[in-house]
Amino acid sequence: MGSIAEIASFMKKNELMLVTAESCTAGLIAARLADIPGAGSLLDCAFVVYSSDAKQHCLDVREETIKRFNLTSEEVAREMAEGALARSRANLAIANTGITDPVDNDIPPGTQCFAWIFRHAVPDGKTKIFTTTRRFAGSRNAIRNAAAEYALRRIPHYFGLLHNGGVETAE
Repeated sequence: MGSIAEIASFMKKNELMLVTAESCTAGLIAARLADIPGAGSLLDCAFVVYSSDAKQHCLDVREETIKRFNLTSEEVAREMAEGALARSRANLAIANTGITDPVDNDIPPGTQCFAWIFRHAVPDGKTKIFTTTRRFAGSRNAIRNAAAEYALRRIPHYFGLLHNGGVETAE
């Protein structure tokens, strides 16, 4: 399943509605989905929280999490997704945080952290969370675009894991 139109069709078929919590991608995940006709039934809202303060105040990311794990971490992405889902009627949240440019720390440029949370999307009705870190190459905007595409294209993969006992398969 490659195109965003195919992802949108998958979401419709499985009654998934998305909320995003985006830092590095700055709204690109939501924008990619909004490019598809009928996206209003698939996208509830999007949070763009670029700064540390915005992550804390808009999505309740804990300062302790940021200090302990860094802004570019799966832990922060997870709390961003949880905060977005708590503020939305959506049953799927995607969060992204990362870096595109060299900075003064040990995290390589292109590092992107993601979280996907599915609420009540499985027979047991529980909330399921998946996180991962990927590294993309290229210019600043190439990294951001690749991260947005990746976030959406992984929806069917993680949704599938909900129905096969959470067994991870090769990418």
